[in-house]
Amino acid sequence: MTALTDARDDLTALRHKPLHLLRYLDENSGLPGPRANLTIVEAFADVAPEEIIWQLTGSPDEFRRTCAAAALGRVYLERPDDAQVAGRLTELAADDNWRVREGVAMALQRVGDHAPVLLLTLVDGFLGGTARVARAAVAGICEPRLLRNPELAEAALDACVRATDHLLNVPFEQRRREDVRTLRQGLGYCWSVAIAGSPERGLELWRQLEARAASDADLAWIVQENRAKARLQRLLAR
Repeated sequence: MTALTDARDDLTALRHKPLHLLRYLDENSGLPGPRANLTIVEAFADVAPEEIIWQLTGSPDEFRRTCAAAALGRVYLERPDDAQVAGRLTELAADDNWRVREGVAMALQRVGDHAPVLLLTLVDGFLGGTARVARAAVAGICEPRLLRNPELAEAALDACVRATDHLLNVPFEQRRREDVRTLRQGLGYCWSVAIAGSPERGLELWRQLEARAASDADLAWIVQENRAKARLQRLLAR
């Protein structure tokens, strides 16, 4: 038995006992502390009743809201044409809490695991949103396991290009805003993941990125951060 299986079993047994289920989340969240219990987040996303998921998307508690954000990926897979689901995911992608935004990235990755075309639809919509929402798009699709799919690997590079353009289109004096810095931080690792997923085209785009970095401090920071990643260092050393 794995920890994930145990957590699924525990949460399944509490499906019809909402108060006990919430207590279980609170007692096993790992918070306050440096790391939330992502095993519980994943298990909740697997088995939680939809009614509880929707209730927790508006919870003031960050862990409960994170669990609900991740679980909306399953709801979206079940009803991809329901605009309310995609809309709520988009809202949570702009949440003030970074753990909740990570829950959205987990939701997108769940969609990509089961329905890559649906992930592409979500990512395309997110990239047209605010800086935080665009960051959720690249964080969601730039996941190594997803990039074994060639179509998603190409889309991850496209997402990085679009998200970078989003950043560069923000007037320089506004780039110290928290939401814009969040996007920059995401691009500081997502580029290396996307390039590793599709090296031939990725390295070509990387050379273009480096050439542009000389004239923009934020782009230079993104290049520096990605250059420090072992996955990119291996490719550049070839």
